[in-house]
Amino acid sequence: MTFELDGHSLTLDLLAEEAGQSAPALSSGARDRMEQSAARVAEVLNQGEAVYGINTGFGALAGKRIVDSDLSTLQYNLVRSHAAGIGAPLPNAVVRRILLLKANSLASGASGIDPKLVDALLALLQADVVPVIPERGSVGASGDLAPLAHLALALIGEGEARRNGVLLKGTEVNLAAGFEPLTLGPKDGLALLNGTQVSAALAIEGLFAAERLLRSAVVSGALSIEALAGSHSPFDERIHEARNQQGQAVVADAFRALLTESTIWHSHQDEDCNRVQDPYSSRCQPQVLGAVWDTLAHAARVLEREANAATDNPLVFSDAVISGGNFHAAPVGMVSDFMAIALADLGSITERRIDTFMRGVNPALPLFLAPSPGLESGFMLAHVSAAALTSENKTLAHPASIDTVPTSAGQEDHVSMAPWAGLKLLRIADNVASIIAIELAAAAVALDLQRPLSTTPALRPVHDLIRRHVPEYSEDRRHDRDIEALRTLIDGGEIAGHLPSAAWQAPW
Repeated sequence: MTFELDGHSLTLDLLAEEAGQSAPALSSGARDRMEQSAARVAEVLNQGEAVYGINTGFGALAGKRIVDSDLSTLQYNLVRSHAAGIGAPLPNAVVRRILLLKANSLASGASGIDPKLVDALLALLQADVVPVIPERGSVGASGDLAPLAHLALALIGEGEARRNGVLLKGTEVNLAAGFEPLTLGPKDGLALLNGTQVSAALAIEGLFAAERLLRSAVVSGALSIEALAGSHSPFDERIHEARNQQGQAVVADAFRALLTESTIWHSHQDEDCNRVQDPYSSRCQPQVLGAVWDTLAHAARVLEREANAATDNPLVFSDAVISGGNFHAAPVGMVSDFMAIALADLGSITERRIDTFMRGVNPALPLFLAPSPGLESGFMLAHVSAAALTSENKTLAHPASIDTVPTSAGQEDHVSMAPWAGLKLLRIADNVASIIAIELAAAAVALDLQRPLSTTPALRPVHDLIRRHVPEYSEDRRHDRDIEALRTLIDGGEIAGHLPSAAWQAPW
């Protein structure tokens, strides 16, 4: 990265690029704001004011006043006691985004902490020393406390991290990143733990995955249209202008770039073709996938704002230190749920197109795409796997953000469940990638069976790519390896990359 972190200018494009071992520097303006904010905290303490989390207890213990000599101990106790995460570590890419989001939030200068904390976070990024953060244990208010406590432990020489696959412990983490374990000041621990950065990083990871899957689904859906000898008419520009929905128009444009004339298309243009309309899963793709695009566009706006938000508590202003609730991750949880619903539906319509290959919607194709139906089962069980994942997604798409479990003796009596919403979103995305892989495998076989007819110029390279990684289906064989090979192409963006960039408008 070559930009400076100022607390206000982080974009989704910059977050999408965050994959290497470089890191931004803290801007001079942000450093000045942070120093002024820290001075304001010192001033408040000198005046003897009671300020939540700085010289009081936390949560339901906010009424307990802490003597000045124990203020540093208070912050250490907070970090240690809140490190109660559970489960497998979050993926490295997610943790790197957590580091960047946390650094940017603190750089806004509203947290009352020393800039050394941001310098340390950026040093971890620069050295690719990735703290070990358990994926579960946060309810998304008062911030992502448990996972961020594990991050804070890495800063003070008491945590764990990985570098190049090697587990580092305690001060090894700090040594690898090039800084001494931090000494926590009066608000440092609280500022590190308060915030929505884990929830936001999960949602942003889901957003990027969803956009890649949406482009992949357009490619696989177009391939299926050709493989089913389907009609191109439902993608006519006039239809989508009449609907006046932006996402629908964007997706229809993309389909038209792929569905140009082909020998398959010419083969069913005469009067002998008695198929008046294709099933909804084929002809309603712009409407359904367009709604997915609109969902991602809304989520992107919310998440980019969140990436530049001060979500600490209390917040430190030039004239006051004010307690509030910016740590509540409701905006993030709701858009994570919204994206989960959209992706689940994308997977559902894809599964329905796989089913059309099983039941002979195109009479030129054998049932189940089996070379010898009856003796062979073809794609019967590949479709069953897609159906299983589709059903799982329907359960996972149940909104997490409508649930709440009061915590902290009832003081924190309404929470967002945004981290679980984000984790479910990523699970759904993983399932959808496999469903699309099964569609690609089936569509490629259907195209093979229609030779010497061929698909459009834009789709032939997709078919060729599939065949370079998955051999032609001439007799029954195991499907799992083919699905995994195509999953790799989807996850790596190679399928999505076959959608011409000039034909696609990103949702952000």
